[in-house]
Amino acid sequence: MKYQIIYHTDAENDIRKNKKWYKEQQAGLEKRFSLAVKETISYISVNPLLFEVKYRNTRVAFTKIFPFGVHYQFDNNNKIIILTILHTSKNPLV
Repeated sequence: MKYQIIYHTDAENDIRKNKKWYKEQQAGLEKRFSLAVKETISYISVNPLLFEVKYRNTRVAFTKIFPFGVHYQFDNNNKIIILTILHTSKNPLV
């Protein structure tokens, strides 16, 4: 069963910002990044409880190729809220 997915504004901005960065590094790389994120979110949509809660009812699923974690919450109304897409080696507060 697939669940409704809602993107927080931060997640949309993270995807857009990182796609731009990858495009500047190598032509076409932004498409591979976007696909990796979409595949991860698709996997979450089928198995939202597969990943453990890391903090404040937030779960993290990692992309296979790129070093990013998709931070999301699964609520009681069967909605998946994508909160942010963060690089695993960067401090999100900087």
